[in-house]
Amino acid sequence: MSCSSLFKMRLVHLDLKGAPPKVSYLSEVFPLFHALGANGLLIEYEDMFPYEGHLKVLRAKYAYSPAEVAEILRLARLSQLEVIPLVQTFGHMEFVLKHAAFAHLREVALFPNTLNPHEAESLAVVKAMIDQILELHRGAQWLHMGCDEVYFLGEGETSKQWLQQEQNSQAKLCLSHIRAVASHVLAQHPGTTPLVWDDMLRDIPQDQLKASGVPQMVEPVLWDYGADLDVYCKVLLMEKYQECGFQRLWAASAFKGATGASQALTPVEHHIRNHMQWLQVADSGPVDILQGIILTGWQRYDHFSVLCELLPVGIPSLAACLQLLVHGGFTEHVKLKVESFLGVTSLEMMDAVSEGAGSFPGSDIHALITQISLHLRSSVDALLERNRYVTGWFSPYHRRRKLIHPVMIQHIQPEALSLLSRWSTLVQQLEVALQLAFYPDTIEEWLEENVHPSMQRLQGLVQDLGEAADHQPLPTSPGWDTGQDP
Repeated sequence: MSCSSLFKMRLVHLDLKGAPPKVSYLSEVFPLFHALGANGLLIEYEDMFPYEGHLKVLRAKYAYSPAEVAEILRLARLSQLEVIPLVQTFGHMEFVLKHAAFAHLREVALFPNTLNPHEAESLAVVKAMIDQILELHRGAQWLHMGCDEVYFLGEGETSKQWLQQEQNSQAKLCLSHIRAVASHVLAQHPGTTPLVWDDMLRDIPQDQLKASGVPQMVEPVLWDYGADLDVYCKVLLMEKYQECGFQRLWAASAFKGATGASQALTPVEHHIRNHMQWLQVADSGPVDILQGIILTGWQRYDHFSVLCELLPVGIPSLAACLQLLVHGGFTEHVKLKVESFLGVTSLEMMDAVSEGAGSFPGSDIHALITQISLHLRSSVDALLERNRYVTGWFSPYHRRRKLIHPVMIQHIQPEALSLLSRWSTLVQQLEVALQLAFYPDTIEEWLEENVHPSMQRLQGLVQDLGEAADHQPLPTSPGWDTGQDP
């Protein structure tokens, strides 16, 4: 089975609300994406877009310039990758609603994720964002409007009053906002079709969905990142959407960023299974309704959460998933092709920093992060919590008082210094590699979350050892010196 008949479009999702890659790194990975079977990109700019005017406050410190956006689009064209921009317009609006200038547009005051759909200014802000994005993406065939996970919708005071009217419902509230945003796209940017995530539509009764007019305006993206997604239920959902009047549907899988908010390493097998399930859905569902599949690569679960796997770490998973889609399965032959593309001897997690760790862009980052994620914390824990000389003769009690048996310094210090030297060297190598792909704030955040806690514990032990060695108080009896005069 070839995927070409199932998913005409295969888009790689770039989630820029965390660890946005430098343009120079994108120039290296776009040709690889194309070679692996991708023919499009879904770019979720969030705060990396160079908004102007009253929206300028939304820009992140290292936001792309208009020239850099133009260069990204040029690079995408060179690699025959169709670009679909994504701008959130309902839920996941934290990057807008966290700012004081827009905080009054929250549906619920303490929850900056969801936009209040009753405020005229809410729609005006959304329209302005869309217009600025499409101004730099002229000719875009699609615009993704987001609209997923609109939490607390209907719980604002205005919504509560509105919902008291008998004919109103939360579903109607949701659909009316989607319709208003989609109407603007279709009226002001003819030729551009709006996409929406489908989770807010799934439970809306069929007759209500059909009567809303939304099926004639947008194309839903059915998303499920599970390794054991329910194929039968997905097919039923596709049939429901088709009966409601949607002409085109999209699927959304995940190649990274969907197995834990603080996940550092990508579980490739999970994502392979997810894509195998989506192949079954596509093969079993209504014929010729699926426009394509978006391979999502989430970088944060939301604007305020920690970073999950960095893009270079997820590339082996992406390669496996794209090739699986292209060939209609993941046979041993496909696995060998993926390993050849990546320049690795095995697709299994690369647990070594060596010459053979890969030849794909960012393979050094992948190898170093793998090494650090698997072994840094465990090696420090082993020394501080399970080394019998440390636990027996240099416990927290001893360390606070700078007390140690002189002989024990010889048992502890060489190993501690060796471990510190080894990890300091690897961390320095990672910093150098990260600087070629990412901006300073990304590097700072990743190291502070994943490296500094263990390194500080190790450095603290070494420092305490040195200070204790300078004191070396001698025991006067079975216990330590009490400090009393003889």
